[in-house]
Amino acid sequence: MRILVTGGAGFLGSHLCDRLLKDDHKVICLDNLITGSTDNIAHLSENENFKFVKYDVTNYIYVEGKIDAVLHFASPASPIDYLQIPIQTLKVGSLGTHKALGLAKEKKAIFLLASTSEVYGDPLIHPQPETYWGNVNPIGVRGCYDEAKRFAEAMTMAYHRYHQVEIRIIRIFNTFGERMRKDDGRAIPAFITQALRNKPVTVFGDGKQTRSFCYVSDLIEGIYKLLNSKTNEPVNIGNPNEMSLNEMAERIIDLTGSKSKIKYLPLPADDPKVRQPDINKAKELLNWAPQVNIEEGLKKTIEWFQKK
Repeated sequence: MRILVTGGAGFLGSHLCDRLLKDDHKVICLDNLITGSTDNIAHLSENENFKFVKYDVTNYIYVEGKIDAVLHFASPASPIDYLQIPIQTLKVGSLGTHKALGLAKEKKAIFLLASTSEVYGDPLIHPQPETYWGNVNPIGVRGCYDEAKRFAEAMTMAYHRYHQVEIRIIRIFNTFGERMRKDDGRAIPAFITQALRNKPVTVFGDGKQTRSFCYVSDLIEGIYKLLNSKTNEPVNIGNPNEMSLNEMAERIIDLTGSKSKIKYLPLPADDPKVRQPDINKAKELLNWAPQVNIEEGLKKTIEWFQKK
């Protein structure tokens, strides 16, 4: 297939490009590099099946020739980004989704939306199934990301129902691995960077809030299986192995052999208390479940950060 990936120079987008190229698909990567980096795709520069175009997908997207699938992964995805570039976050979720869907409609291509567990907000149901509508503060500091993704899902479903565009929607839960930005503000890269420097590992709140961390190769395989499926409904992809941020911080300190101590900081507004995917749908429809355990994934990620 010939596949366009928006946000293809980002953490997830670059791994996705690798996976598609592995099966001999042709890949066009669009990225404005606001949070992505050409470092993530530098190893693909000589690959004749790969093409990078620096482009802002909130503008009209024109591509010559056939396109079989449009995978929309362009978006800031870190709490630090939400505070620094909230308007760009909203624009790529709304205008960017609209433009990417327009291309999919024109090319009669499959459209796959990278949505997020953040559509569930600070959940009142645990774990979170796809049927849960969420508990989101639309005017809070995280609202620009949460509502952009909720709007993107609504727009995607509208194009499916009204224009018969073939769609896929993945709700991504906390993912980690190589190519994360060390300064992106998410827990694992922050903890690893601090531990490797023997600096205090900063945990927000009391650290008892939980997350479910999925290693990147597992997530990418789930995305690939969803792309090749026939389901037009949202599907959770993530690791249901839930743990507290305190546990994660302690594990990273131990794995890095760090002298760091945990330092507690005030909890940011609207920070979810729990996060755990119900992945029964992914198991049934995609025959997918995570394979990489947390410790194995952390060791690979720490090794990558050490080199950086």
